[in-house]
Amino acid sequence: MTTRPEHAADTPEIYSLKNVNRVFGKGKDELQVLSGVDLSLHEGEIVGMLGRSGSGKSTLFRALAGIWPFGQGHVRVPAGARVLFLPQKPYIPIGTLRDAVKYPDEHSTASDADIRAALQAALLGHLVDRLDEEAHWSNTLSGGEQQRLAIARALVFKPDWLFMDEATASLDDAAEATVYEALKQRLPSTTMVSIGHRPSLRKWHDRQIELKRAPGEVGRLVEV
Repeated sequence: MTTRPEHAADTPEIYSLKNVNRVFGKGKDELQVLSGVDLSLHEGEIVGMLGRSGSGKSTLFRALAGIWPFGQGHVRVPAGARVLFLPQKPYIPIGTLRDAVKYPDEHSTASDADIRAALQAALLGHLVDRLDEEAHWSNTLSGGEQQRLAIARALVFKPDWLFMDEATASLDDAAEATVYEALKQRLPSTTMVSIGHRPSLRKWHDRQIELKRAPGEVGRLVEV
């Protein structure tokens, strides 16, 4: 694997990509999506990632996660950082609702009161009395409820770095504003990076970065 997380104790406040290149899309006609990409994210920033559909934003997120093998470069992760990625369709394990909210932190010490507060903040108050219920929650909850459960998960996990790839796409504008407000208020030290297309999201971002890539061309990052 050529794109690899690199734990950096000397710069604990920065999460960065350095010279990420030759990151390819999959298919019979592989294309170079990104070349020579450098990106630094600082503690406490709320960053919006913009770009046309198909420009490679999700590929860039996979590179940030260190899970995209089709390329070269370095992902620099602060030593001991708690990192959480929320995709558009979150993974929800079969089991109790309590465990679904605590996932992926197997050693979470969050109390039931913490979990209920997170569910309330994520507009899932109707579920607070069902923590012991075991179910296939991906089949039980609507798409919007699953995304809000992932937001509750973030509130419980309290990551240092939170990456959201269309993580609120199934919510209406009012619900989206409520959960972003909850994230901002309850996770004041967390750096948040989100992909989203709605103009309403822009007011929540301190910084906006656009991935510019025309079809068949190599992408580049531009500060907006």
